[in-house]
Amino acid sequence: MITITLEVNDVSRRVQVEPRRLLADVLREQFGLSGVHIGCAQGACGCCTVHVEGTPRLSCLTFAVQCDGKAIKTIESVGGSKAEHMLQTAFRTEHGLQCGYCTPGFIMTLMPFVEQMTGERRMPDEAEIREAMSGNICRCTGYHGIVAAVRKAIADSLEDTERP
Repeated sequence: MITITLEVNDVSRRVQVEPRRLLADVLREQFGLSGVHIGCAQGACGCCTVHVEGTPRLSCLTFAVQCDGKAIKTIESVGGSKAEHMLQTAFRTEHGLQCGYCTPGFIMTLMPFVEQMTGERRMPDEAEIREAMSGNICRCTGYHGIVAAVRKAIADSLEDTERP
């Protein structure tokens, strides 16, 4: 066992882990963060996506010891208890979710993309949006609602930045 320190959702926590323990398992089983979903356990579906030091990472392919001393954000840190982040709101209004299992991974994957597009003050085309979410799989939708949700989140964000 190795003792590591993880800053998870702005709370520093020390935990003992086996060197082979996956970050997804530590977050779910030791920290009770059930929003980290494990869909395929092979890095193909994106359901387990979290941010490590601000960058989306597949927690099912990341050893917890690799994150020692690093800041980790999970879906539980996004939008508060009412899930009011602009991307979460857009997923609801644009029907970007059905069963919801893949949604946390999509949100965590697409947040930096939406922020980048807002910073560049531009609306990406559909191909760019689909490329940004290409590491995520939804088995319920045809992705049209997800693409619409990303467009809405960017449009709303751009609109907010134009207000005095």
